[in-house]
Amino acid sequence: MNRPKVKHDRVFGIGRRSIIRRQFLYGAGVALGLPLLDGVHSSAQAATQKTTDSEDGPPRRMLAICNNLGLLPGNFFPDEDGKGYTLSPYLSELETFRDQMTVLSGVSHPGVDGSHSSDVSFLTAAPHPASGGFRNSISLDQYIAARIGHLTRFGSLTLGVNVRQGRRSLSWTSGGVLIPCEDSASDVYQRLFLRGSQKDVERRVHKLKIGESILDVVGEQAKTLQGRLGTRDKDRMDQYTTAVRDVERRLVQSRAWERKPKPTPSLKAPVDPEAPTDYMQKTRLMYQMAQLAFESDSTRAVTLLLDSNNSPTINVEGASILDGYHNLSHHGKNEKKLQQLEAIDRAHMQLLNDLLGGLQGINEGGDTLLDRTMVVYGSNFGDASKHITSNMPVLVAGGGFKHGQHLAFDRKRNYPLPNLFVSMLGQMGIEADRFASSTGTMRGLEPAT
Repeated sequence: MNRPKVKHDRVFGIGRRSIIRRQFLYGAGVALGLPLLDGVHSSAQAATQKTTDSEDGPPRRMLAICNNLGLLPGNFFPDEDGKGYTLSPYLSELETFRDQMTVLSGVSHPGVDGSHSSDVSFLTAAPHPASGGFRNSISLDQYIAARIGHLTRFGSLTLGVNVRQGRRSLSWTSGGVLIPCEDSASDVYQRLFLRGSQKDVERRVHKLKIGESILDVVGEQAKTLQGRLGTRDKDRMDQYTTAVRDVERRLVQSRAWERKPKPTPSLKAPVDPEAPTDYMQKTRLMYQMAQLAFESDSTRAVTLLLDSNNSPTINVEGASILDGYHNLSHHGKNEKKLQQLEAIDRAHMQLLNDLLGGLQGINEGGDTLLDRTMVVYGSNFGDASKHITSNMPVLVAGGGFKHGQHLAFDRKRNYPLPNLFVSMLGQMGIEADRFASSTGTMRGLEPAT
């Protein structure tokens, strides 16, 4: 391959005789920027692989949704446990799917604190996300993508609503690098279904080749720099080189898919809402994009971060919302704020009900798409008003589990939520004894026969 000429001594700003720390930090900034390629280009996987599973039937999939301001806990959690529980006010919005979902209480990620920083650990369970030396670990979706992502055009999709770009995401690489969220439903739709002209395809392939070339040069500079760093900087460089290797691999895989025909969508292209206040409409559209991605088998793993903390006074049909979402979450038991929060929370549950209904309405090999898709909805906050990260509100629907129950664990000494992730990996056909701080599979959540 013909490589473009890149001046080596400018990649990291390295002097001829010595390393200035400020220059090295600039290089680290370049390193942190590189995974943007991961989010924008590199989810596509090797086109030479088969796109069907074994005789187990249609593929299993996962959609993980985190609302980083949570829900009013008293309206979400049922009072009784087991199968005979009475639906809580919020769960009554999901009554149609009572037998297809399991509600969890008394669960959390061991060691995950850090107030609003805790959302970045929702799918990683990496402890102490607000600490100065924090380094995130691989997220559940990327763990899945690394093992079965080659079966589909996109190894994963990382979506967001009103997300603070570059600072918030549910998806993290094995090197602990953030994968940016895609926050435009129309852009996601275009990636999934619009191929463009042959000239457009060749231009994208060319860009991918240039990306590989640049990474080759940067990788060479990293090797040169490695022997001249202190211990702490070597650790940072290890994170960087891991990310580079991951991006290089995925760029190569992306090129293999570019010339393959894309599937035909069942819905028209969406029109993106213009303002962050249209938060609920943005959420609805992202749910539709996730459904389309699964329906077309474009990916098996989707994450969606609802960045409520970064949202203004939002529009909710049938309700008068007078304050910003974050301010409302610190309600101080103010009745007017609680009423507005309840309206927002119920709107979330109604959108989730529509999502489950959409998945339920699609047949796939004798099952429904919901039967084959694990939908996890929850929050990093058990109580956003107090910034409490224990007793997280979580429910899991579909995906071939025995449902119709409330699994109630100790709300003071919580059960590890990563155990759910191990059970989910098993449902995906991925053998894993542990994930992050798990202690095994999720007690009480069994696969359907």
